[in-house]
Amino acid sequence: MLAEVLYADDLRPARAMRARRKPRSKPAIGALAHTKPLVKQKVTATMQSEAPDWSEVLRAVADQDRASFAKLFRHFAPRLKSYMLRLGSDDSQAEELAQETMATVWRKAGQYDPTRAAASTWIFTIARNLRIDLFRRSKRPELDPEDPALVPDAPPQGDAVVEQKQTVARIQAALATLPEDQRQVLHMSFFDEKTHSEIAADLDIPLGTVKSRIRLAFGRVKASIGDTYE
Repeated sequence: MLAEVLYADDLRPARAMRARRKPRSKPAIGALAHTKPLVKQKVTATMQSEAPDWSEVLRAVADQDRASFAKLFRHFAPRLKSYMLRLGSDDSQAEELAQETMATVWRKAGQYDPTRAAASTWIFTIARNLRIDLFRRSKRPELDPEDPALVPDAPPQGDAVVEQKQTVARIQAALATLPEDQRQVLHMSFFDEKTHSEIAADLDIPLGTVKSRIRLAFGRVKASIGDTYE
């Protein structure tokens, strides 16, 4: 009987505790939905905090730090190759361009300015420019060094040099006799390499006036130097 009483006394506090304990409520579905983006943000923030600062790595590469360059190469070389493949290069060309890009980064890392672009932007810009250069070279025909058009003319003989100097002197003298307006348009056309339309715009005169002045100037020069003009 005493044991039953003691046992009952021992149970009363436990029963009272259970009576006071409130049922645990389940989190609402909406609350669970909000936790997923938070977890994703935390994971992303953690990954970003662990990623190296590529601007700092490039600064070290500029000081010829080979370990930093190896880190840069491991990260960017595969990405550069994938970038070239997406642009239409074949596997061999993509590999070559990626390697050439990284070689350029090694040589020119000292030119990188972190205030103007992110490190990745700077590196991928180098890659894009190299691909453009390769494309342009492939579109141009190979030059034949034996092509007669590329062989330089033989140096002029002594008499020819003297005659050429005399002709130049006569032309200069003829130009000096031209009216200022004719001399001006002739100079802009042949020395400044401007078109007739550009000359007309610069001088604010009609296009027909420009052509007329040039034609008159040619006639005067030809008349002054005679047959040597031909």
